[in-house]
Amino acid sequence: MTEPTSALRIDIVSDVMCPWCVIGYRQLAAALDAKDIEHEIHWHPFELNPNMPADGQDMRAHLIEKYGITPAQSDTNRANMAALGQELGFQFNFADGFRMHNTFNAHQLLHWADEKGRKHDLKQALFEAHFTHGRNLSDRAILVDIAAEIGLDRDEASAALDDQRFAAQVRLEQQFWTKQGISGVPAVVFDRKHLVTGAQGVENYKSMLDQLQQMRG
Repeated sequence: MTEPTSALRIDIVSDVMCPWCVIGYRQLAAALDAKDIEHEIHWHPFELNPNMPADGQDMRAHLIEKYGITPAQSDTNRANMAALGQELGFQFNFADGFRMHNTFNAHQLLHWADEKGRKHDLKQALFEAHFTHGRNLSDRAILVDIAAEIGLDRDEASAALDDQRFAAQVRLEQQFWTKQGISGVPAVVFDRKHLVTGAQGVENYKSMLDQLQQMRG
């Protein structure tokens, strides 16, 4: 019989195309480390661009089209994100031609990695592959390479994507979170009941964790 855990459960709904998901997670991780709180993180799938074509789209053009911002605003936003990332030990390389991609296969690979107890590790590797190295995460061969680079079985990873065995499960999980009212990411749920959206900053996360610890007794 499994003993009940006292660890704080943290569910994070995110997409590996989302820079604020990297920033938000890193801020939260810093706050958790500072507070020395026992916790367990569970990652869940969300697609920012489910209809993105296979060859992706230039990030600047995508953001201008999707959010109606100007090229100058796009450049400012990227500079701000890069500065925040640097503070948190993460390198964003938003070079000209940086592209957004469809992530449905990436989410399937993450689901497979979860069965190996390596979902968190793969998630971090995918963030770095995309934002630091500009690798195409809609390319199955590249996804398999990334899995192998962190020590997962290349052949198993390839087979999981080739037969799309987790496609239906990933879709169901995406639908579940959408039905919970999640329409943007990052979305963080503490203890299965306290929802926080967006990257909140290290100090704000520290305050939230203090409040949660008080409520938990």
